[in-house]
Amino acid sequence: MVAAGAALADEVGIANLTMGLLAERLGVRTPSLYKHVGGQEDLNRRIAALALSEAADAIGSAVQGYAGRDALAAAARSFRTFVLRHPGRYGATIGMEASGPDDPLTPASQRSLGPFRAVLRGYDVEDADVDHALRMLRSLFHGFATLQAANSFQWSADIDESFEWLITFTDRGLRAMREDGETGNG
Repeated sequence: MVAAGAALADEVGIANLTMGLLAERLGVRTPSLYKHVGGQEDLNRRIAALALSEAADAIGSAVQGYAGRDALAAAARSFRTFVLRHPGRYGATIGMEASGPDDPLTPASQRSLGPFRAVLRGYDVEDADVDHALRMLRSLFHGFATLQAANSFQWSADIDESFEWLITFTDRGLRAMREDGETGNG
């Protein structure tokens, strides 16, 4: 049922996903769904956990065997592809916070960071700076992908070229920080 909800969210958007719409899609009455989920919030939370796990798998597979810029590019492209293919389920992850250790979002969130942590190891990012670097990567790649998914790039430049420019810029910045020994902590 969660997979069906995620697929429907990709079609209609997470904001438009309702228990009634999902029940209609599944050919059941809405009260039947409550045997499987606690309500709309629980459904959205489970969709977010599914999306984070799927993204972690896709990005993790993409970066296997790569390091440095190649790993960064593979992770960025895989992330962007996931968001563009699954805008509704990815949308469920935005602003959704784990409520505790038993929340399915907790392990899914940690798994989703794993491939990006691996990428950062290739740049020798200091342990104290990993969280900052993860936020930077998420901001850059999330921002680009969600803007593209919303058809917000109306300029004449090729979108793929712009994305490659972003990857190159990010790679240069990470390498420069390593070479200069500069961090945001000093």
